[in-house]
Amino acid sequence: MVKIRLKRAGRKKLPVYQIVAADSRAPRDGKFLEVVGHYQPTAKPHSVTINRERVTYWMQAGAQPTATVRSLIQTTGLLYELRLKNLGRSEADVTAEMEKWQERQAEKRKKRLTLKSRRRQAKKAAESKETGAEG
Repeated sequence: MVKIRLKRAGRKKLPVYQIVAADSRAPRDGKFLEVVGHYQPTAKPHSVTINRERVTYWMQAGAQPTATVRSLIQTTGLLYELRLKNLGRSEADVTAEMEKWQERQAEKRKKRLTLKSRRRQAKKAAESKETGAEG
């Protein structure tokens, strides 16, 4: 069975992963069929590049993505796009749905960042109160 999974590269404590299509019996960093993308978890924010046509080809050929790769593919919107195409939607419908999806993702990202900044400010305020009470 063909799996779409991560292959580790990079140096010690600075991993870079290749997203590869490989036989499930091959070792993690061993023989693979094709490189279909890259993932850099240490970049701020992490970066994922995927060759959409090749991932689509391998998934239609029966390749199964691992849980981690599946979540990475989901963040790019490719799984949602494939699902819409499998439901028989037209190209125009798929394009419109993907635009809506991207807008929703941008809103979620913005909301998450504002929440993060509020937490950070609250933490700083609490720390300043503690240091003020001690002094």
